[in-house]
Amino acid sequence: MLYSLAADVLLVVHFLFIGFVVLGGLLLLKWRRLIFLHLPAATWGALIEFRGWRCPLTPWEIQFRRAAGEAGYDTGFLEHYLMPLIYPANLNYDMQIVLGSFVIIINLLIYGWLGLRGRQDKGVKKAR
Repeated sequence: MLYSLAADVLLVVHFLFIGFVVLGGLLLLKWRRLIFLHLPAATWGALIEFRGWRCPLTPWEIQFRRAAGEAGYDTGFLEHYLMPLIYPANLNYDMQIVLGSFVIIINLLIYGWLGLRGRQDKGVKKAR
């Protein structure tokens, strides 16, 4: 039971990290210093996809599932709903390139928008 819980927690952490990689730049609207966490995370996420690497969280999760006596990922709520998002069945190298490109494009758009917004805010302050 403890290993199964550890695997579920790791799966949720994995999912949240992916969300942070893709959309974490939006958090910079409120907390600018997160840039020092988000840029490395987004870079890591894109590199994982472009290089075809395996995220280190994945083997840990599999190890926990095996230690819990689970054969696959279809045993619980978390696996049923989150697993297809993190581990798509038809994932191949071409799809990984698309996902990595998606991470870069989304984050370039967010950072570009934040940059324009910052310039506009400075212009308003100077006009006062």
